Amino acid sequence: MPALRYAYYPGCVAQGACRELDLSTRAIAPLLDIELVVLKEASCCGSGTFKENSWLLEDTVNARNIALAEQLALPLLTHCSTCQGVIGHVDERLKTFQRDRPEYVAEINQVLTQQGCAPYQGTTEVKHLLWAIVGDVGIDQLRDRVRRPLTGLRCAAFYGCYLLRAQERLPFDHPLHPTSMEQVFEAVGATPIDYEGRTQCCGWPISSYATAASFAMAAQRLQSAIAKGADCIVTPCPLCHLNLDARQPEIAQQVGVPLNLPILHLPQLVGLALGLSPEELGLRKHVVSTQPVLTKLGL
Repeated sequence: MPALRYAYYPGCVAQGACRELDLSTRAIAPLLDIELVVLKEASCCGSGTFKENSWLLEDTVNARNIALAEQLALPLLTHCSTCQGVIGHVDERLKTFQRDRPEYVAEINQVLTQQGCAPYQGTTEVKHLLWAIVGDVGIDQLRDRVRRPLTGLRCAAFYGCYLLRAQERLPFDHPLHPTSMEQVFEAVGATPIDYEGRTQCCGWPISSYATAASFAMAAQRLQSAIAKGADCIVTPCPLCHLNLDARQPEIAQQVGVPLNLPILHLPQLVGLALGLSPEELGLRKHVVSTQPVLTKLGL
């Protein structure tokens, strides 16, 4: 299979609180014949907050991010569902506005060129790592590259909000009844677990001002997955990971019951199946220990 090349947008959280996400994404890329060209000058997407002040601000900031990928003639690859939702939605809006409101796009490009940046052209696409694995690498190719089948591991997908419903068009899934992560689970030998809440919000967006409500939402997702016998939750979003993993001890304290459910990033799960070690994937960096998952896999 020829190498797939992407303009890699690491985002903020994977370079800060969830460094293991960046580590594991980089680790699995060559094993899937993926070349990542890092967008070192990219900025934060705004996590959906810029538009609370100004749609123009969100569109301009992310038009610049997209233009960086366009300069390389590569698709922009994210591994954060929030980044995907925000940047992908901006790309959709601006492509529509090129036809319907060209003066708006011209206003954005005037700002970009005044700052010495390339203008937005609308010539590339914004793609999450999950879509790249399912649509570009392909499920059959992924299955063929498995070196350590995750037999017996019961995985609960947690899609969250932004990946599924921020954009008008999803390339490989349904906004309400997704199956792409479950396809990945089956390809690597794991068993998908269906449970209530896998496509709902984790509570992170309200965690800074309604912490108790945020924790209650996260607790519902965790307890539902536990009740269905999940060995772990796997998420394509580091913000969901922060709420479900890093804050899980506080959530357990609030609900008054032990939880201790490991939360894996998508590339960590894939990396285990490709034969990478827990250390190469940053699986020792989580707040909730991933050792139960590793023990089940004989690691």
